[in-house]
Amino acid sequence: QVQLLQAGGGPVQAGGSLRLTCETSEHADMSTCVAWFRQAPGKERERVALIFPEGGNTFYADSVKGRFTISQDNAKKTVYLQMNNVEPEDTAMYYCAAGGSQLKCRAGWVRGGDGYDAWGQGTQVTVSS
Repeated sequence: QVQLLQAGGGPVQAGGSLRLTCETSEHADMSTCVAWFRQAPGKERERVALIFPEGGNTFYADSVKGRFTISQDNAKKTVYLQMNNVEPEDTAMYYCAAGGSQLKCRAGWVRGGDGYDAWGQGTQVTVSS
């Protein structure tokens, strides 16, 4: 079973940048997809970015499009979330998750990650204005 270990995060000022990492225990392309989700206090978990390692197709939530970039390094078995021009509204706990099939990946993407097979431990991002 894929296990995910997250790193990065922390406090950052609005307009700044931050990079989150998600290291998988298996080779990245053994998971059909890896995605980032986030959850702010009192809110439901929401999608942020999604990558299909085979082919490299990426998808983003409208709220982060143009500011965040998801990428992969198969040799390092790691998926990254580069966060640029962050806003206070980006403050949340961020989670990476892996999906084991196209159906799980696409269905879970629109349902806040429901059905994904493995989750990272979460990392807090706090953006101050």
